[in-house]
Amino acid sequence: QVQLVESGGGLVQAGGSLRLSCAASGSVFSSLTMGWYRQAPGKQRELVATISSRGSTNYTDSVKGRFTISRDNAKKMVYLQMNSLGPEDTAAYYCNAKFPGWTSYDYWGQGTQVTVSS
Repeated sequence: QVQLVESGGGLVQAGGSLRLSCAASGSVFSSLTMGWYRQAPGKQRELVATISSRGSTNYTDSVKGRFTISRDNAKKMVYLQMNSLGPEDTAAYYCNAKFPGWTSYDYWGQGTQVTVSS
């Protein structure tokens, strides 16, 4: 089991940057695939970015070139650096942890709100 706590959200003007952080507990963090998802009002939760235990990354097309996901296994932290933010990025952002091959190992944080003003 793992607990996830996000931080770093807030209000930013269009074109600005934010860095989200996710602190994880547990002893298997280095083996986990970590991800950031977001959910805007009235929309379904969508994948933003993932990073595997080996550091391989994956991004949804709309954030490629603007967002960067990274991890620090020693600190059990995952980060999402978000640059060139636009109003379309406004959403609640959630940290997710999955253990590859173990379907039931799927944990979520409580989310952090990102609001981008135009």
